[in-house]
Amino acid sequence: MGVERDRRWTDKGEAIGHGVSWLARWSLRTALAVLGFWMLFWLIGKLWVVVMPVLLGLLITTVLWPPARWMMSKGMNAALSATIVLVVGLGVLGGVIAAISSSIASGVPEIAQSAQKAVTQLQDWASGPPFNLKGSDLDRLISQGVEQLKSSIGSIAGGLLTGAGAVTSGLVTGLVALLLAFFFVKDGMRFTPWLRGVIGERAGVHVTTVLERVWATLGSFIRSQAVVSLIDAIFIGAGLLILGVPLAIPLAALTFLGGFIPIIGAFIAGALAVLVALVSNGLTTAIIMLIIVIVVQQVEGNVLQPILQSRSLRLHAAVVLLVVTAGTSLYGIAGAFFSVPVAAAVAVVVRYLGEVIEARSVMDTSHPAGDEPAETERSPE
Repeated sequence: MGVERDRRWTDKGEAIGHGVSWLARWSLRTALAVLGFWMLFWLIGKLWVVVMPVLLGLLITTVLWPPARWMMSKGMNAALSATIVLVVGLGVLGGVIAAISSSIASGVPEIAQSAQKAVTQLQDWASGPPFNLKGSDLDRLISQGVEQLKSSIGSIAGGLLTGAGAVTSGLVTGLVALLLAFFFVKDGMRFTPWLRGVIGERAGVHVTTVLERVWATLGSFIRSQAVVSLIDAIFIGAGLLILGVPLAIPLAALTFLGGFIPIIGAFIAGALAVLVALVSNGLTTAIIMLIIVIVVQQVEGNVLQPILQSRSLRLHAAVVLLVVTAGTSLYGIAGAFFSVPVAAAVAVVVRYLGEVIEARSVMDTSHPAGDEPAETERSPE
């Protein structure tokens, strides 16, 4: 006759009780999971001085690893390969900074001359209607500004000391990140075999697979960020060249480098471009340059970056925007920079868990014919 299913009869009270019990169990599990995530974020915040260099070192390693791996495949020693790629990378970065500095130094006299003309024009404009300020009035205003500056010298000094401390801390963090990147490149291949030996072969297979996917995700993040920064630099540099603004190439290079520093990097690079345009070419050119910077940065931040990162990191554009917002509110600029790769890494783990659960559920539900025990229909009690 075939297998007959068991039909159970329960009253409404028992059905509601089962529902409430299920809801209570899952509410407790959800609360414990939220508590665990909160404790993790709290611990990261307390150990941020250690976590940040590690994250920076990993991102630097994604850039240095491909050439180092190629040299190792040719038989070169791991330590020597790591040293070469690190020194060459620092040399390239230093060369770019030196080229930018020399270009800026050569263009300073032209900008200074333009600034002097701009100050003269400003004085002539202020002396006419509607202000009608005479030379003595301008001198008085300047004197008042100087006195106000003197009275605020304490707070300015404190701000400068705070800024100097932040710069020093950033330099130390960068140095530690470079050292960690050297060790990651040198000994990275030994990590997964060591980890598999520590946690066992069965769990080690899953962990190493997830780590390999996370590593590929970090590389995709760096490549997409480089593409976004390059497009920003090309369009802003083209605008500077078309408008005839001096220092167009150094400002474009600064725009590219600033693209790797979320929010503040793009803001400073754009502000410098507008300021140079104002001083050298006048107010009209500065306004046009400001419009170009705003349009490029809005397209980059709201369209280009979410699309590229969502494709390379397999995250929806809306998720990228929300994650950047959350990271900025929790950990500031560093949170904005690290939020996307961290979210992508978490998504990799979640996808892999889904694959494992799906594979196990398929195995558990696949029974040969005739394995199910026969069930008979039961009458209500």
